Amino acid sequence: MTRPLRIGVRRRLLLAVIGAVALALAIGVTAFNLLLDQRLSASATALAKAQAAAEISELEVVGGRLIVQEGPDAQATIGSPVWVFSGTTALEAPRVSTSISSAATALAGGPERSVRVGETIRLYALPVVQSGERIGTVVAGIPLDAYDETATIAFLGSLALAIVLLGAVTLLTHWILGRALLPVSRMTDDAAAWSAHDLHRRFDLGEPYDELTRLAATLDTLLERLSASLRHEQRFTAELSHELRTPLAKIAAETELALRRERSGDDYRGSLEAVHRNAEQMTRTVDALVSAARQEAGLTRTTSDVRDAVREAAAAVRDGAAAEGIEILLTVPSEPVTVAIEDELLERIVQPLLDNAIRYGQSTVSVALVRNGTNAVVEVVDDGAGVGADERDRIFEPGTRGTAATNMPGGAGLGLALARRLARSAGGDIVARPGEAGGQFSVRLPLA
Repeated sequence: MTRPLRIGVRRRLLLAVIGAVALALAIGVTAFNLLLDQRLSASATALAKAQAAAEISELEVVGGRLIVQEGPDAQATIGSPVWVFSGTTALEAPRVSTSISSAATALAGGPERSVRVGETIRLYALPVVQSGERIGTVVAGIPLDAYDETATIAFLGSLALAIVLLGAVTLLTHWILGRALLPVSRMTDDAAAWSAHDLHRRFDLGEPYDELTRLAATLDTLLERLSASLRHEQRFTAELSHELRTPLAKIAAETELALRRERSGDDYRGSLEAVHRNAEQMTRTVDALVSAARQEAGLTRTTSDVRDAVREAAAAVRDGAAAEGIEILLTVPSEPVTVAIEDELLERIVQPLLDNAIRYGQSTVSVALVRNGTNAVVEVVDDGAGVGADERDRIFEPGTRGTAATNMPGGAGLGLALARRLARSAGGDIVARPGEAGGQFSVRLPLA
């Protein structure tokens, strides 16, 4: 199977311009030469007619007969022959070829007209009339060698000029197209290099106003999409590793303890139950991240009760809180509080706040769910060091930890960032209220 011929845009444009210019030049050269030929023919005809009229002015009519006056130059100009006929009888005839003489004789007695004989001469027949009666015919001939030479020179000159113009247009068009398409080539190369090495670079040519700026804006949009996709992938990887680190560490610790020495059946069962709980937590984490991706893509159309998610989140951290000597005080209303978010996503929004409160609290963490107008609000308060006014927004940035975490090992600074992103993907938000009475976080989610 033969592959189709592929021609670049620059070459296609060049061929199109050359074809259009060549067609225009061909039409122009043809029209010019046709017009010139008509003008030369008309000029030769007019000259022959003038010569015939001049000859008639020198004739005399005596008794109804033409009298040709012999002059010294009557037959001297052989190059421009003149015939004088009385009827079809030649009273004066130059010495020319038989074909020309026969053509002149054929014009005698006929109407006023002009004919071309071969490629050499043009004849013009002019009747001689006196008192409304025709008494003869004068035929004048004009050699066409000079006219034909002029037409040939004009044709060759116009053809040479057309070829020169076509060559000049070809070179100029090639240069112009190269200059015009050079920014496109550079933008393509830059976009390819940036997409491979530096997705933060942009052309930034401003508001699009022509083809190049529209192309730049389109490439900027594509690069932004690639950059967003890469950021999303990196963020998903970081969040996944962050969320799975704790349950994986607990599973590893339980299995290590179980393998270190012989234990009773109840101890093994307790270890397996701990492993099972952490495995379930990992499953919920993965489901929550998938739900977050679906939420951000606008693919979720479900509702859930915030009370269930708050209870699940509190249950997931209760063992860790007990180990730290932290008491969790949970307050939820008796009526359902419904929002348009999946259960797993709700739990992943609340649980990082509880983990954070347990980590920095002293003895008590309170969790309260209330209705506030068209929103469901979850308040998480601990009795720790609290959040400074200058870091109430900074602690939600990925990889950033507050001053209270300076002397505390562990933590990647992604939990709060993930929780706020998930809340905002659902149309809500998480805010931290500064104060010295402990950490105070508020989750706001729109009611369904």
